[in-house]
Amino acid sequence: MLAFKKTVTLLSICVCAYSLLNAQATSDYKGLHYNGPDGIYTITTAVPFLRINPDARAGGMGDVGLATPVDVNAVYTNPAKLAFIKDVDAEDGKDKDLDYGFSVSFSPWLKSLVNDIYLASVNGYYKVKKQQTIAVSLRYFSLGSIQFTDGNGTNLNTFTPNEFAIDIHYSRMLSKYFSVAASLRFIYSNLASGASVGGVLVRPGIAGSGDLSWFYHKTFHENDEKKMQHEFSMGMNVSNIGSKMSYTSSIVKDYLPANLGLGFGYTLDIDKHNSIGGYLDFNKLLVPSPFGAYDSVNQTFFYREQSSIKGIFTSFGDAPFIQQLRYINTGIGAEYFYNKQFGVRAGYFYESNTAGGRQFVTAGLTVKYKVSTLNFSYLIPTTIIRNPLDNTLRFSLVFNFSKGGPKNKENNSGISLVPDTPKKKGKKQQDDQQQEQPATPQQQQQPQTQPVEPISTSPK
Repeated sequence: MLAFKKTVTLLSICVCAYSLLNAQATSDYKGLHYNGPDGIYTITTAVPFLRINPDARAGGMGDVGLATPVDVNAVYTNPAKLAFIKDVDAEDGKDKDLDYGFSVSFSPWLKSLVNDIYLASVNGYYKVKKQQTIAVSLRYFSLGSIQFTDGNGTNLNTFTPNEFAIDIHYSRMLSKYFSVAASLRFIYSNLASGASVGGVLVRPGIAGSGDLSWFYHKTFHENDEKKMQHEFSMGMNVSNIGSKMSYTSSIVKDYLPANLGLGFGYTLDIDKHNSIGGYLDFNKLLVPSPFGAYDSVNQTFFYREQSSIKGIFTSFGDAPFIQQLRYINTGIGAEYFYNKQFGVRAGYFYESNTAGGRQFVTAGLTVKYKVSTLNFSYLIPTTIIRNPLDNTLRFSLVFNFSKGGPKNKENNSGISLVPDTPKKKGKKQQDDQQQEQPATPQQQQQPQTQPVEPISTSPK
């Protein structure tokens, strides 16, 4: 417990330290000029929707999720958590294994301006064995209907841009406290297919990427009624490691939003019915910073010509140290649960003004009934910089199923394809079954008695 308090104190000092670094960074670094407005050093990538978490539970806690309690929507933040997926029985408060489940989420986008832009997702998991879990997920981002015009403002045609990503995840438990996961992803982005920009034909962008993640958690004072049970957790996910993407035949391609995330969590069970938790996430894009020399031949900056793998390593030292700290986004959240069925949560997300300036407060609510869980979240901006999710209500609907159906609370050895309660057998079937059953050891040890002949009373 003392070590955990020291860890939280150290992390808090780190957060305060780099959050207070508001001195303006220079637009020249190592003799290289910054490509962008003075004082703003935002990193841009292709398909930024991959960094939007569709999970409403995480959305209610400042978009944290790397070390939060496990649920099916862990596929979007830390798939390694799926190896430990369990549920809590509302009657006895004990953990029970889960076999499979799925979730659907919906997030309106730019709701204050339009009503046809949204992010939708669906995902599901299946526990192959006690230590292994596989999962699939789909994220679909619709950009609504757009009217194309020519240089004179004449209407040409209407197009509906869209993007989607299909993922497959494998999570494995390596010990009682530690798990790892690997993910593969196919990405498709169709923003203006068939259109022509400057005489260059626009085509859909296609790319592939992968994730590597791990998760650690340990419960203290488990099954000790005299002390409060509490749990420490931490996790890391390196996501979107893959190819680059282009919408034209140009040799200069855009980076995917590769990201390094590190999270910490602490959950305290006050008693059988009440629990609270606090969570902290740090995220940094593994994409080159917009500092660099200009390539006059290809008419672009040299940092854009690096490979995606080289860009991951150069992203740690291609900008001033102060600006590198500002590229680390912070999310902090807390939640309270009553009887594991009703939950409320709140959170805060911070991004430096020189790196994008996203700063907002979030709130959320959970209602659970039997196998279903409904999560809501709401985002409130705290700066003048607009957020596409400003004052927007998001939701996620989760379903979890355990082995043998909801009636089975004792036998969790496999998925039952037969009724939970066996049918009653007739008397004849019971007699036949008893005759077929072999004799017990006690029956075999009993001495065999010889039959006694009847005494005859008739005269000889």
